[in-house]
Amino acid sequence: MPATMKRQMRRSKPAAPGSRREIELVIERLGGGGDGIGTVDDQRVYVPFAAPGDRVRARLGRPDGQAYRGEFIELVQPGSNHREPPCPHFGPCGGCQVQHLAAPVYTEWKQGLLAGALARNGFEIEVGALVETPPRSRRRASLAARHGRLGVFLGFNEAGSSRIVDLTDCVVLRPEITALLPPLRAVLARILPENGGADVAVTLLDDGIDLVIVAEAGLDLARREALAEFAAAQDLARLSWRGADGFTDPVAHRRAGVVHFDEVPVAVPPGGFLQASAEGEAALTRLVRDGVGQAKRIADLFCGAGTFALPMARGAQVTAIDGEAASVEALASAARRGGRGERITAQRRDLFRQPLTAAELRGFDAVVFDPPRAGARDQAEALAASTVPVVVAVSCNPSSLARDARTLVDGGYRLERATPVDQFLWTPHLEAVAVFRR
Repeated sequence: MPATMKRQMRRSKPAAPGSRREIELVIERLGGGGDGIGTVDDQRVYVPFAAPGDRVRARLGRPDGQAYRGEFIELVQPGSNHREPPCPHFGPCGGCQVQHLAAPVYTEWKQGLLAGALARNGFEIEVGALVETPPRSRRRASLAARHGRLGVFLGFNEAGSSRIVDLTDCVVLRPEITALLPPLRAVLARILPENGGADVAVTLLDDGIDLVIVAEAGLDLARREALAEFAAAQDLARLSWRGADGFTDPVAHRRAGVVHFDEVPVAVPPGGFLQASAEGEAALTRLVRDGVGQAKRIADLFCGAGTFALPMARGAQVTAIDGEAASVEALASAARRGGRGERITAQRRDLFRQPLTAAELRGFDAVVFDPPRAGARDQAEALAASTVPVVVAVSCNPSSLARDARTLVDGGYRLERATPVDQFLWTPHLEAVAVFRR
């Protein structure tokens, strides 16, 4: 680990109040959040940035139950599972937690996140091989910006802090996004008041970058002109401003803002949800289509703008439902233009407040559901009471997926397979696809 990285870690990880004791310990295993775990005084110690086999020096915080939270000080001796992190910002930046893990232990840890969540809910199943996505493939990011007296800091927050790590590079994001950082920083310096901040959602679409700036500052004429000039100079597809009132102002919509699902162009709403990478999207779509098989009537719940609905509509009638009106309209319009309007019925419905009932699910050959991180507890209960032959669950949270899987299996389904997809490199976040059959 470079000496510069050690110094950065020291600055960004101040000791907890009351912590004094410094120790050396050997890391034995990894926790679910990516911290290394060792033992001192018969109690666990969680230390960030450490791999199994590493000998580290750490400062103990106050004990929390049967464990200590350790502040990383120094890597004394790297073990065989340690590698040099590829990013100069690793450590202070809260975007990645485990760039220091060698490939075999990293893969085992990622698979274990899904396997462990399922095991805690009573499942004895060998999860599928980890589907990997490459570095520099993330096509969307939520960045923080702050205009201070030294200029604009733009990047990700430090872990557990509001401080911003000013990015010069990112080994996760697409190069088109990292190339935008310097000019974006410059225009934010022009439009943000001193001590003012903003959140910036940036998404690389098929026809260019979609940028949404969320700030409390008002959008006066000077700011509007500066942003329009910036959008033209950087050839952005769209630039929108969202103020304190929540209204999204289309400052510079130079192109439609299109992404293709199964070759069908979809004009997604500004800041609209997409899978984190095109590679991850392709893997999830393949797993979903394999799961539904030859089903002819499919319900796609929490469908978004049609990531799975449009590909499935090649050979099936799809009822696609989501609570976001803009996404539903984008899907419906794309289906009509793409010649699949007769195969897709797009409906707006809040599935958290009004899940499809067992009676409404009657007649579907398969159901796909892809809810937010909280999962779909009520919808899973309705599915468990239904007669749908096949259910395919897509999730970005192994814990809520395992909970919903328990509900389905208790209702008569069999968990056939579960496959982890690593869209969020070097983090504890994990996508997964699980297939259930009656």
